Amino acid sequence: MKKLLKAAVAVSIALSCSPTYADKDDKGGIFSSSTFKAMELRNIGPAYMSGRIADIAIDQNNPSTWYTAVGSGGVWKTTNAGTTWKPIFDDQPVYSIGDVTIAPSNSNIIWVGTGENNGGRHISFGDGVYKSLDGGQTWKNMGLKKSEHVSDIIIHPTNPDIVWVSAQGPLWSGGGERGLYKTTDGGEIWKQVLKPADKWTGVTSLLIDPRNPDKLYAATWARQRSIGAYVGTNEGAGIHTSNDGGETWTELKTGLPQGNMGKIGMAISPMNPDVIYATIETDNRGGGFYRSADQGASWTKLSDEVGGGTGPHYYQEIFADQHQFDRVYIASNYSKVSDDGGKTWTPINTKRKHVDDHAMAFHPTDPDFVLMGSDGGIYMSHDRMANWRFMANLPLTQFYKVAPDDSKPFYKVYAGAQDNSTQGGPSRTMREEGIKNKDWFLTLGGDGHGPATEPGNPDIMYSQWQQGNLTRIDMKTREGVYIKPQPLPGDPAERYNWDAPINVSAHDPARIYFASQRVWRSDDRGDSWTAVSGDLTKNGNRMHSPLMGRTWSVEAGWDLYAMTEFHTIANFAESPVDENILWAGTDDGIIQVTTNGGKSWKKIELDDIKGIPANSYVNDIRADLFDPNTVYVALDNHKYGDYKPYLIKSTNLGKSWTSLADDLPEKHLVWRIVQDHVNKDLLFIGTEFGVFFSVDGGKDWVELDGGMPTISTRDVKIQRRENDLVAGTFGRGIYILDDYAPLRSLTEKSMQQEAILFAPSRPVKWFQLDDNHTDSDGDDRFVAENPEHGATFTYYLKDSLLTAKEKRQEAEKKLIEDKKYPKYPSWEAVEAENQEAAPAIYVEIKDSEGDVIKRVEGKVKKGLHRITWDMKHTSTTPLTDKESKDRGLMALPGTYTATLFKRVDAKVTPLSEAVSFELQPIYQGALEGATYEEIAAYSNDVSSAQKRALSSTTVLTQLEDTMGLLRTAIDRTPNDVAKLEAQFAAIQEEINAVNRAFFGLKSRDKMGIKPANIMSRLRYARSALGSSYGPTQQHKDQLGYAKDSLDGVVTRIGTLQNTAVPKLQQAVLDAGGPWTAGLPVIAK
Repeated sequence: MKKLLKAAVAVSIALSCSPTYADKDDKGGIFSSSTFKAMELRNIGPAYMSGRIADIAIDQNNPSTWYTAVGSGGVWKTTNAGTTWKPIFDDQPVYSIGDVTIAPSNSNIIWVGTGENNGGRHISFGDGVYKSLDGGQTWKNMGLKKSEHVSDIIIHPTNPDIVWVSAQGPLWSGGGERGLYKTTDGGEIWKQVLKPADKWTGVTSLLIDPRNPDKLYAATWARQRSIGAYVGTNEGAGIHTSNDGGETWTELKTGLPQGNMGKIGMAISPMNPDVIYATIETDNRGGGFYRSADQGASWTKLSDEVGGGTGPHYYQEIFADQHQFDRVYIASNYSKVSDDGGKTWTPINTKRKHVDDHAMAFHPTDPDFVLMGSDGGIYMSHDRMANWRFMANLPLTQFYKVAPDDSKPFYKVYAGAQDNSTQGGPSRTMREEGIKNKDWFLTLGGDGHGPATEPGNPDIMYSQWQQGNLTRIDMKTREGVYIKPQPLPGDPAERYNWDAPINVSAHDPARIYFASQRVWRSDDRGDSWTAVSGDLTKNGNRMHSPLMGRTWSVEAGWDLYAMTEFHTIANFAESPVDENILWAGTDDGIIQVTTNGGKSWKKIELDDIKGIPANSYVNDIRADLFDPNTVYVALDNHKYGDYKPYLIKSTNLGKSWTSLADDLPEKHLVWRIVQDHVNKDLLFIGTEFGVFFSVDGGKDWVELDGGMPTISTRDVKIQRRENDLVAGTFGRGIYILDDYAPLRSLTEKSMQQEAILFAPSRPVKWFQLDDNHTDSDGDDRFVAENPEHGATFTYYLKDSLLTAKEKRQEAEKKLIEDKKYPKYPSWEAVEAENQEAAPAIYVEIKDSEGDVIKRVEGKVKKGLHRITWDMKHTSTTPLTDKESKDRGLMALPGTYTATLFKRVDAKVTPLSEAVSFELQPIYQGALEGATYEEIAAYSNDVSSAQKRALSSTTVLTQLEDTMGLLRTAIDRTPNDVAKLEAQFAAIQEEINAVNRAFFGLKSRDKMGIKPANIMSRLRYARSALGSSYGPTQQHKDQLGYAKDSLDGVVTRIGTLQNTAVPKLQQAVLDAGGPWTAGLPVIAK
């Protein structure tokens, strides 16, 4: 057989030490990401539909440990077979994962290939390969940063320093690092051992013979995608083999297709490695399934089976069963299994399972166990796929766009998801444990895209599936009306973007805009439509655009299915200031504006704007909320291989433009921009790797990475009533920045102050948390966090409050840096350091009468911080030890103030003026209960009675302890103790009697008969404070009975504490017995 490919020219690729393109960007100084870490975004899920899985690796030495490579969501690990999961790649600069591999000889060594390997229109890119030596706790980038899409990583079975990586290379352009790379030193140096035929071809699949690690198989594939088209077959595709660990290669041809091939999926039989399987794509989505029984020397086509659905490029993975020879699985939109090596195929059960599979894994000893990864997450079967269990605890949904509504008391968030419908869920719940999967619901199926809500009316929302299939949803009935605009007779066909733009007018809630290649307007919520523009695009022929350096005829590896129809309007905006000003941005490089409601339009070609590529995609277009002449446009050129961020602004209706992207990190292409509705200069953007804000109109940007993994943020919206930022991510669900209002007034200048305190910017929602049945639904549940319950304050400290020790250490550090070394301080100084009270920061809460309700302690380090008052009074119940919990009663609705204080060296100093805020109830009960004034008075009465009762029972406990000491002391007294014994017995009986008044007869309690006592009556009385209804007459009566009983027993306890017990202690001491705790010091 002719050897067609040899090892590539001796070119070694050393691990680059330069920072990767998406490293976290923190410019330092006051106005930096680190300063704003406290402004944490909160993930609200969901996990009930999950997201696309690219690869799964089961530890063959510990099969309860799995690693999951998420196509758009990082790497996740479970050590208990999916009961709980942990993301282990969130701090890395990229999030798209193509492969995860465990070293066969050492399960702590994990390799990850970034950039998933399919040809989909929506996939992101990676920056090479990563290695972990500690099971995923820490990672190091090992190079191949220009590969962008890694398909497979194989680690030598006995030497983990030998690794092969198959790199498919860039999807949107040629070049990059493509082919097969090998390292023999753990990734420090790479050698390209299989060089592809051209700049479009990479290696898409890699196999190793389990008997002979020098025997390899590699499948090559050429493809390119553009905005409007895709071709995935070419001359470079084929199957190759090496017998020397990749040093030399032979192309395998006998029995394989003769023409152009596309994506090839391969598998090797674990039970007979001479048998190789391949599913091969050919032109026009054709192809077949091939089998070789002689290590690839010859092949037989057994069937026409290839990946279906949106095309083989999106699937085309095959898996050979570890436990049954010739049992093979093909991952597809509807996956299939063959028990005869690929001749005949049976659909896999998908009755209770998401379709669109990409990954599969097997248990080392259990032949019935299967894991499958799909666009909808991970499924597990214990009976060979007869039944499935869904892993409903992986929040991996890929959302395109989000829309918060105005529901009360908590707004809902709607979002359109890649292959997972349009979903809706609450921004928070009244439940103590947070937001569960059961709180989410669907509004429409298909690939979900831009939803929209009607301001002020949560009963109407709009959902759509791909390519403009728009539906109006009545949220009261949950019924939908299909309202996609239709052309008139004689009109050309409408071309809709995959994610068609919808806009609810700021001037009339019944008016909505929608767009195809022209703009549509409806004044009756979609019941009827009028086109207010002609074709605003370039209206070209996408079939004539070059792909892989040439044009293509009919017979090619086309895919036009799961993508935009091209030459469409991609985004649209209406000026909230002037209803006649409308903006449209296309997917082919045009911005259009009208100032007369659509009667005439002005075209702005992007290549006329300095620094903007001619055919850039308009990712977003936002009309300024304050100035009718100002507009913001986010542009995207990544589908031409250009990942640079483009963000521009015009203040004169598009006559001239200014770039706002100069301060953004490299390759953070911009998806969305939104403007604050109070401060015109406060902007937020969602980028390919995170969320940023600017307080100066876009000149300078700061990343908000608190609580956020590295993830593509495809949309950002503002819920104005709550001042919340809602972010839709493409692979990690939805995030919310609660009450971002402090950002409105934080600037470099304002942050020169010693401290700043911000009150909640909206009324604080006052309600009782529901804590019923929160801990019995298993550990595999998914629960997203609610915001902290209470009033959250944001404060800023210019400098940290340091102890004397910390000040000394800082000074000594500077001396050492200057080569001047410190001396050991005096013993007195060290002792003073050890005895110094740590400085403190706290917020003091007062009611409208000026009474202190609570002090809430915060962090003393410089920067921005958030602390939450739980809306409770400080508990003034007796303290028995310093660890006693603060169980204060709930404060009532009303006006309160907060002041920031510092305490340093026992001196308390205010750091802010008092700021006011409201506690506002979120509901009114069906029955009219007590007034807040009556509840407040009753609450004080209960608190006072509890204080008396608990102080009494605490003293009783102390007296019982003393009586225990006295029992021993009397036993050790050398003189006659008869009188002492009588005194002891009388006192003990009195203590027991008082105890019975408080707690009843303990022996009787054990029989289930519990007559009322002081403590039971007080518990009943306090229970009235668990609702806003207030006390009933019975609650008041029980409190009265308890107080009456307390009057008597408190007097009896006083006699015991102050007279009877001390007198007995002294008598024992006088009789020659031991001194007991509580007596005065023995003077002589």
